Amino acid sequence: MTIKTLTTASIAALVLGSGAAMADTWRYAFEEALDEVQGVYAQKFKEEVEANSDHEVQLFPFGTLGESDNIMEQTQSGILQFVNQSPGFTGSLIPEAQVFFVPYLLPQDQETLATFFRDSKAINDIFPELYAEQGLELLKMYPEGEVMLTTKQPVEGPDDLGDVKVRVMTNPLLVESYKAFGATPTPLPWGEVYGGLQTGIIDGQENPAFFIESTRMYEVTDHITRLGHNNFTTALMANKEFFDGLSDEDKKVVQDAADTAFDTILEYQQGLTEESLEKIQEAKPEITVTTLSEEQRAPFRDTAQQVEETFLEIGGPRAQEILDQMKADLEAAGSS
Repeated sequence: MTIKTLTTASIAALVLGSGAAMADTWRYAFEEALDEVQGVYAQKFKEEVEANSDHEVQLFPFGTLGESDNIMEQTQSGILQFVNQSPGFTGSLIPEAQVFFVPYLLPQDQETLATFFRDSKAINDIFPELYAEQGLELLKMYPEGEVMLTTKQPVEGPDDLGDVKVRVMTNPLLVESYKAFGATPTPLPWGEVYGGLQTGIIDGQENPAFFIESTRMYEVTDHITRLGHNNFTTALMANKEFFDGLSDEDKKVVQDAADTAFDTILEYQQGLTEESLEKIQEAKPEITVTTLSEEQRAPFRDTAQQVEETFLEIGGPRAQEILDQMKADLEAAGSS
């Protein structure tokens, strides 16, 4: 189903006219449903804010206020106070954020991944400066799960992706990554993906297992392939003018809530991938789930350098600094 795009003006009328203009009511939009990872994070954030202050947090799941570009526009304009969005979309605003789509950069080991997101200097020191330039306060980045490819035909190597139209977010580096893999990347709003797979506009898409299961993407594809190429990253941001105007006490409430929700979501994800794959296979026994061997992954992994070079060309003035720092952070996380 295609979500009808709402204008900023109509959203302002809807939200502000609903009595949500009270100073102590904060509005928070995200890209998933309440029972998906971003929704679980948002609910914990809301719980912590409301338990430790007099403020109320109003949650707006995916589709409530439009697509991803709509909720970002609404946050930058101050209609929303908080937005949870993937660098897949913020990459158009902050080109350096596209670094999260360099294949095989992030580790598969969950403990290393958690340590990286918690302690990374790139995430905690450099990215907040870049987000601030776009009127955003970066509060927390966190992983959502191993990205898997769903297609209508089995995939064992790049040759199997020739002419396969894979839906991607509107992110130049993700487009480049799938070109390097041998596929035909096809940017498409999320609300049009299920129908696009039904009608053949696209042949596949990528997402974590929990999202493939909850959105029933398995109904319109036949094969799930674990390339091991990435982990879906997302970020909680606030409108910077709003955040800067908070008292020190309220800033601490917000940051503590973001930190607590981070710990909660890491715990929530333990075993989530395998549980989601089991549910998919129960619902559709004929679907195949293939984990490529290291030998099979090698041709895909070989494309990483090419995509890195593209990132350095299009990833903004601090691309080299970001890439170098992330690699140093990942090395530190792996040895800790």
